[in-house]
Parts: sequence; structure tokens; C-alpha cells
Amino acid sequence: MKEILADVDRWLAAGERVAIARVIGVEGSGPRDPGAAMAVSASGEVAGSVSGGCVEGAVVVEALEVLESGESRVRTFGYSDDEAFAVGLTCGGTLHLLIEPLDW
Repeated sequence: MKEILADVDRWLAAGERVAIARVIGVEGSGPRDPGAAMAVSASGEVAGSVSGGCVEGAVVVEALEVLESGESRVRTFGYSDDEAFAVGLTCGGTLHLLIEPLDW
């Protein structure tokens, strides 16, 4: 979380809305442990990582939808081991994420 605070502060100071995505669970082998966080500004800027790059694009889309709706959501991302290797996710695990608007 600490690595994203400077960006979040900058976005908030500029009047941007921000969503936070956090790893809340991992099944099998995962690229990031629970607690890993990523912030997304309403303009689409990103800070931090929840998957080391494997599903970041999908998480950005989810975060922007959360900012539009104002409602938090839990999303799960995972692949079978064969599918994981094909897309570059070599861990093959499943990530559970909480994505919520930042309400300071």
C-alpha cells in the first residue's frame, strides 16, 4: 500500500476520484500475496500491482466501472495451469480481489 500513496495523494489533490484494488485471497500459487494493492484514477492512471502484470488490464477496467457505479465488488481471476502458461501467468493460481472506490 505504501508504494501507491504518493500517486493517490497527487490524484486526490488534483480532484480525481480513485479506486483501490486489493488482493484478499489467493488459491494455489499466486503472483502477489494478500494485501497487495493497486490504485486507479478516474483518468486511467495506475499505481501498484495486484498480479505482476497478469490481469492488470482487466482490473483497471473493473476499477473504472467501480468509480462509475460507486459500488465495491469482489472479482476472481484465475486460469488452469495450461491456460496460465499460454497467457504468461506461470503461477497458475487464482486471485480474489476487492475493488472499491476510495472514500477518504
